[in-house]
Formats: sequence, C-alpha cells, structure tokens
Amino acid sequence: MTTTAPSDVHSEPPDSPDDGSLAEFGYRQELHRSLGRYASFAAGFSFISVLTTVFQFFAFGYTFGGPVFFWAWPAVLIGQLLVAACFAELAARYPISGAIYQWSSRLSNLTFGWFAGWIMVIGQIVVVAAAALALQMVLPAIWSGFQLIGDDPAPTSASGAANAALFGVLLLVLTTFVNVIDIRVMSLINRVGVTAEIIGAVLIIVLLLTHSERSPGITFHTGTAAESGLFGALLVGSFAAAYVMIGFDSAGEMSEETHHPRRTAPRTILTALGAAGLLGGLIILGGLLAAPSLTDGRLGVEGLSYVLTSSLGDGVGRLLLADVVVAIAVATLAIQTAACRMLFSMARDGQLPFSRWLAKVNPRTGMPSAPALVVGVLAAALLLLNFASPEAFLAIGTTCIVMLYLAYAMVTGPLLWQRLRGNFAAEGAAGTDETGRPYFSLGRWGVPVNALALLYGLFMTVNLAWPRAEVYDPAGGHWYFQWFTVLFLGVTLVLGGAYRVYRARTTVAEAAAYA
Repeated sequence: MTTTAPSDVHSEPPDSPDDGSLAEFGYRQELHRSLGRYASFAAGFSFISVLTTVFQFFAFGYTFGGPVFFWAWPAVLIGQLLVAACFAELAARYPISGAIYQWSSRLSNLTFGWFAGWIMVIGQIVVVAAAALALQMVLPAIWSGFQLIGDDPAPTSASGAANAALFGVLLLVLTTFVNVIDIRVMSLINRVGVTAEIIGAVLIIVLLLTHSERSPGITFHTGTAAESGLFGALLVGSFAAAYVMIGFDSAGEMSEETHHPRRTAPRTILTALGAAGLLGGLIILGGLLAAPSLTDGRLGVEGLSYVLTSSLGDGVGRLLLADVVVAIAVATLAIQTAACRMLFSMARDGQLPFSRWLAKVNPRTGMPSAPALVVGVLAAALLLLNFASPEAFLAIGTTCIVMLYLAYAMVTGPLLWQRLRGNFAAEGAAGTDETGRPYFSLGRWGVPVNALALLYGLFMTVNLAWPRAEVYDPAGGHWYFQWFTVLFLGVTLVLGGAYRVYRARTTVAEAAAYA
C-alpha cells in the first residue's frame, strides 16, 4: 500500500505539538486547529442536514413511490453506514484535509486518487448549489411575500425555479463571506445552527407523531404514484434518502482543524450519520402519518411544508419552518467549507490549476480564502440553470448524489483491494491514536463490510444515474435533462483527463528546460 504523501508537498516542521499527525505526512500546519468533538460532529451533521434535505426531496420521493418510499430510508441508511465504517478506519489513519482524495491516493496511486478528488470536489460544488435551492421549499410557505418572481412557488414551475435561483445566489454570497472571515466564526455558526436543527427536528417529530391521522401500516402502500411496482417505487424513492445521507465524511475533511483527529473524526463520522439517519427517518414517518390527505396531490408538490402548516397550524408550522431556513443556511455553509478543504488539499499538492493561489491560507484567519470564492462562484453559475428550466432543480440534485457516490466507491474499492492483499489490516494493528488507544478498526469484519459497502455504492450510482425519462424529463422535449447526470459526469472526466495530460506535458517540458 502506498504510504508516502502525494508529490509536491511541504516538509516544514509542525507549528505545535498537536500537529504531529500532520507532519508525519510531510505537511506543515497552516489551518488553525481549533475544532473540538462537537464541532467535528457538527461538520458532518450539517452537511447531511436532515431538515434541509428531507424537506427538499420529500415531495419527490412521495410522488414517485407513494408511502412505501419510507422503506428506502432504512435500506440506504444501512448501506451508508457500511461506507461510513470504512471511512472511520481511514480517518484514524489519514487525518488530512481532502479526505477522499488523500485516502484514495494512498490506497491506490496518485492518478486514481486525483480523479476521485476531482469528481468529489465537482460533486461538492453541485451539492452546494442544490442545498441553496432548498430555500424555495420553505420560504414561500412561511410568507407568500418571499415569492419575488411570479406567483407559483412550486420549484418545478418556471417562477418557482427562478425564485429558487435568486434566493440561492443570495445565500451563497452570505456563506462565501463567512467562509472567508475566520474558522472560529464559521465553527460557531455551524455549532449553533446544528443545535437549532437537532432541537427543531425533535420538535417536528414529536408534534407530527402526536397529530397522526393514520397508522404506520400506511407505509406498506405504494399508492397510485408507483406505476412501476414496488421495486421500481423503492428504486426511485431511494433518491430522497440517497440525497440526504451524504457528506458524513466532512468530519474527515476537517481533520487538520480538529483536536485529536485520529480519535475524534472516526467517531463523529459514524455519530453524524447515525443521528441524521434516525431523525430523518422519523420525520418522514411523521409526515406520512400526520398529512391531512395522501390523495389530494398537495403532498407530492408542497411536501412537508404543507404537512406542518396544515396539521400544526400556521403559527407553529411557520416557526418550525423558520428553523428549517436556519438549517438550510448552515448546511450550505458546511458543504461549501468541505469543498474548500478539498480544493485546498489538492492545490497544496500542486494538483490543480492555479494551485499556488488556491493553496494559500490566511495566517490570521486560518482559512483558504480563494477556494471559498471559487466554490461560491461556480455554485452560483449552476443556479443559473434554474432560470432556463424547472427541470434543472432535479437534475442538479441527482447529479451531485451520483458524483459523491462514485467518489466514495473510488475509496472503498482500493481499500477492499488492500484488505485482500493483507496490507491494510497489518498497518491498522500497529497504530494508536492520540490517547494511546488502537486505531478505530472493523477487525475481522473489515472484508465483508468493505465488500458490501463497495457493492452498495456501485449499485446506487447506477440506479441514480439511470436516465429515466419520467424522472428527469417529465414534460418531454429536454433530452439533455434526461441524460444530464451522465453527460455532466462525462464532461467532468474529459476535462479532468485533459488537464492531467496537459499537466504531464508541462512537467516534462519544464524538466527538460532545467536539464
């Protein structure tokens, strides 16, 4: 197994005793190490952000799956916990920013790891845009005056899509600013936001379950929407769960800013996913049980916002929706932060265009400012697609899931190969974390858990990317939206490959010039 750091790294000594784990890999401490265990947990939980993502995709899941789409939730949670368990092992061994890129590079080779990082960072940028669009699912439900463009707030309508893009851009301006100010400010906002989200999620669950209109047995019904049968309903319904339960690796992304990362990150990766999975599943169940009607069509259009305001009353419902707005803002901030750390990590190794600029850290704030600007501008550019067509809302959402699932598989795949060769287990047995305890390890369960994680990830990648016309182009006539995910991934790989060829030729030319 490759154990040396990627090329072109710094080799200066660490700035403090707490940075020993980073110096081991040939890097010097530039990001400020100021995050504790709760802040690390918050990084992963806020990326997942159940209030953001469940509210954003509940209507979609119900439309295509009916009540039975609930059962896709525990299935996806189990699959993602398998992946998270593998990531927890890697977080203990490689506590470095740019987790997916770093892990994949060290388990395989720099070229393969570079593509994993490239796909991941592009996917993260798309996730930032998708999260920012979620405001449209909530703001008009709080007050009709938030519908500044047109009069139809549905995100699948022309006016709703345009309004979503407008608020999304405004949110990105705010999150970009915070990602430049200071790591302590960003962490404080993140922790406060996550606390508010957890409290809000628990309140929503309790209130919905106490206002139930039907029994849990309704979750075994496909409804009139599931025309493709039970299995087809679950496959499409799984989009909602798949979109929610990504980003738990963010605790690993923030390792260079976390105290005792070998001890902390593995546990916060698992607890963030576990907590989000439990809360999200109960919110979906509560929404199905408390909805005033399952057949009037509103649940498939307005989603959970309709359930809250109709079942709990306008006052309580809007107050809880305001909490969802906070969750959306914090989620967008956290996702942008994770993307910034990936850009920083790859640029620090000289693996991106304008690497010197992207790898620069402000010594006062401890923040890489340039990546924040790049992610903010590119995510805002993606939001402009919403002005072109309402179908862009779903295309952006599903594309980001596929990108992250594929990047995850580019880690679990090489990890399984190393396990089968006997390299990973031998290294894990010899390592200890900052407290002197052995690294987090799956032990004898490593191979079966890893194999299932890889198979699950590949299956879901194909399922999510499959160009279903009824999902991606329901109105017809927009073949590019039906194939948007496949085309976007293809363009990402082509651009990445072209850059790698260009960089290789430039490096050879420079070497010849100095010979």
